[in-house]
Amino acid sequence: MRFSKKLENLPEQFFSKLVQNVNRKVAEGHDVINLGQGNPDQPTPQNIVDALKNAADDAQNHKYSLFRGKAELKEAAAHFYKKEYGVDLDPEKEIAILFGTKTGLVELPMCLLNPQETMLLPDPGYPDYLSGAVLADAKYKLMPLLEENQFLPDYAQIDAATRSDAKLMYLNYPNNPTGATATKQFFEDTVSFAQKNEIAVVHDFAYGAIGFLEKPISFLETEGAKDVGIELYTLSKTYNMAGWRIGFAAGNEKMIEAINLIQDHLYVSLFPAIQDAGIEALLGSQQSVYEQNERYENRKNAFLAACEKIGWEAVVPKGSFFAWMKVPQNFTSTSFTELLLEKVNVAVADGSGFGEYGEGYVRVGLLMDEDRLVEAVERIETLNIFKTATYSR
Repeated sequence: MRFSKKLENLPEQFFSKLVQNVNRKVAEGHDVINLGQGNPDQPTPQNIVDALKNAADDAQNHKYSLFRGKAELKEAAAHFYKKEYGVDLDPEKEIAILFGTKTGLVELPMCLLNPQETMLLPDPGYPDYLSGAVLADAKYKLMPLLEENQFLPDYAQIDAATRSDAKLMYLNYPNNPTGATATKQFFEDTVSFAQKNEIAVVHDFAYGAIGFLEKPISFLETEGAKDVGIELYTLSKTYNMAGWRIGFAAGNEKMIEAINLIQDHLYVSLFPAIQDAGIEALLGSQQSVYEQNERYENRKNAFLAACEKIGWEAVVPKGSFFAWMKVPQNFTSTSFTELLLEKVNVAVADGSGFGEYGEGYVRVGLLMDEDRLVEAVERIETLNIFKTATYSR
């Protein structure tokens, strides 16, 4: 039996390959420090787990959920956005429940683009953005994210033909993989650019709760944002609920309806008990979020201090739980990644796996205790490659 051409054209699952390489080294008996992952390492807060346990005992939750999700969860999401960002949202018309935001990111091009229409994607960027384009039979153009521009796309560099063809654009701040954050001015420029060129905007706000210098801003805080786009918010990172697969989209009414319509045909809705747990996450105590940010701050500081000591240059992250590290000039991102894993059993994510402009960097996840992060740097120090290093980026 043959696969369809659509499946054959899907990009290689970058993270799957990374996991395979790590598992191979572990199977060989090595103590691998895996800094390549993006999976939160802390457990889900107990109040959320307890809410799931209680909801799972309710027989009403054992039936099919309502299409388009529980009204209470959408109301909780609207309350959360009002409290956190001062944004008013209509729970029924401006919020859609998602099976994790990855689902929304992959299905949105199928909702909003016809075959061979064009979308704009950041480079470097989350690899699964490409999956959505392929499944929609869409074309895509890449927007370079350069260090000299604080890893923000420069709309002035997008040519007239591309601006005219583009119907959809993805953004992601705090950014995976660079750790950059957006500014108020950038989001204002984005709304203006989208309005002028009739481009729908999708802002992937996966790391919205994780900021180091200041709290990350929501795209929807920007005047006119709901006229041109939506924002996707996941509970995976904020509340360590990655395995629960729950998130939501908020914003433009027509785009929300498109999501709801395609999901009417693909699913019924999330297990209602998980939705009840999501309500507790959004409306309950946020103390765990504050403690988590402090934990990531301490890890970042410890890791970057150790890197500075050995001469390994970093792009200091302003948000997310990643550090974007520079590769010495005599290496590619791939060869440097392979060296670290094979010689000192440290796994990092190859920057080129995030796109052409990820070359020259590797991504490090701050997802283990400080002593383990420092140990990883100490292992890398034994390679003696940073004492006289220059960098390609």
